[in-house]
Amino acid sequence: MRRSWAPSIVPNGHDQNFYIVVNNYGKLGPAFGETDLGEADLETTITDLMSGQFDDPVRVVAINTSERWSKDASEDVVLEIQRRVDLAGDELPSSIEAFIEMHAGPSRQLSLRLN
Repeated sequence: MRRSWAPSIVPNGHDQNFYIVVNNYGKLGPAFGETDLGEADLETTITDLMSGQFDDPVRVVAINTSERWSKDASEDVVLEIQRRVDLAGDELPSSIEAFIEMHAGPSRQLSLRLN
């Protein structure tokens, strides 16, 4: 059986990971947030989440088209956000509290409840 082929939407030579946030848009449901290709890197994604660019993030999907994989990177992103918040001694932004709790994992959820 022959596989169908579709042209890549990523320019050649971009062997990098792209991160896209799935946001819950209420009655419209969850959908990928609009992201410029040049701003789909991990650092920008974390910054956007921490600054409230997404009202109700559900998950973060990492994609590498050159290597032909994608994965749910939510837990990794949550752990990094929580590390930054802890180091800075800041409060967790309310826009991502539910996202953090959903993906933090059992040991981190316990420490969140104790604080």
